[in-house]
Amino acid sequence: MVEGYCVTCKQKGVKIKNPVISKTSRGGFIAKGICSKCNKTKVCAMMSKDNAEKAIKSGDAKKGY
Repeated sequence: MVEGYCVTCKQKGVKIKNPVISKTSRGGFIAKGICSKCNKTKVCAMMSKDNAEKAIKSGDAKKGY
């Protein structure tokens, strides 16, 4: 399960719907998707390489790079 911060709900640890993990220009990993509570806000979460690979292998997120 990939979690992030929703600016509309103002809550941490919100589950991200249909997360896609991509690489940033500096080589980091970021998960992007939609908030599962309000269903309208785009949510992003920075991730480590290990957490990103675990999320992709478990099927929680799609690989976007």
